Amino acid sequence: MRYQRTGILTPSRERLLEAAKALFAERGYEATSTATICRLAGTSESQLIKHFRSKQGILEAIFEHSWEQINPAVRLATESISSPRDKFKILSEMVLNFLNKDQQLCTLFLLEGRRIRDDGKLVILVPGFREFVKMVDAILDQLAEQGELSPDFHPQALRSALMGAIEGMLRDQLLARSSRFPANYSDSDIRRVFFMLVACSLKK
Repeated sequence: MRYQRTGILTPSRERLLEAAKALFAERGYEATSTATICRLAGTSESQLIKHFRSKQGILEAIFEHSWEQINPAVRLATESISSPRDKFKILSEMVLNFLNKDQQLCTLFLLEGRRIRDDGKLVILVPGFREFVKMVDAILDQLAEQGELSPDFHPQALRSALMGAIEGMLRDQLLARSSRFPANYSDSDIRRVFFMLVACSLKK
């Protein structure tokens, strides 16, 4: 277990988020009970219900909390840049770096984020993710408006393809570490392939 409680007192909501994130990443969402989360967090199930309503609610909160960190940082880094090409490169690098630094979060994004739950809801479609998609679309629309994007590509289709490529490469890389899946490439390889795909969609 990577998450261990320290002697520092933190609000129960934050302790629950940290415990759930560690347990979901290590054991999987389905195999983790709310009782186990609360035991690791040193709090009660009534606190989990109070803050998140359910186990699915705490998973959604983990994703939303992450986007609340990513989105402002991306917006701040790109708002003063005029070139949409440079904006897109910076955005992509920042998200990849963020996920690379937080392997627990990366695991949840890739293995739990798009899984359909019992109520048919796609958990990853939290407001923060929708906001991130809007930022990506705005940059791609700017590329199209400036005539830099190939007219053969619909900007939203390109966005879906690029995000799918990133997710697929990262997911296979993760599987290679845990189950000997044949995906023995490096983070640098992921970046090279991704930016090659981006370059192919742009006018020379």
